[in-house]
Amino acid sequence: MKNYILILTLLLGASLSATAAEDDKDPIRTLLPFDAIPAITKPQFVPAAKAKLDADAPVIGVTFNGESHAYSLYLLNGHEIVNDVVGGNKIATTW
Repeated sequence: MKNYILILTLLLGASLSATAAEDDKDPIRTLLPFDAIPAITKPQFVPAAKAKLDADAPVIGVTFNGESHAYSLYLLNGHEIVNDVVGGNKIATTW
C-alpha cells in the first residue's frame, strides 16, 4: 500500500510540474482590444449644486490657479482617464 501512495504522489507531483511549465509559455491574454476604453477628451462640467451625485459620492478633485474640477469615480470606472485643462495646466486624471 505504501508503494501505491508513493507512486501516486510522484505522479501527481510530475503532473503539477508539467502544468506549471506549460503556464509559463502562455502569452499574455487581453480581454479588450487596444484603445477599447475611450478617454474623455472634452469634459463638460456643471456647478456642484446641479451635479446629480449623492453628497458622499466619490470624486477626484483637482485645483490649479484657483480653478477646481471634480471627476466622478462612477464615470471614471467606464472611461479610466480624462484629459483636461485646469487653471491653464493640461492634466490627465486616471482611475
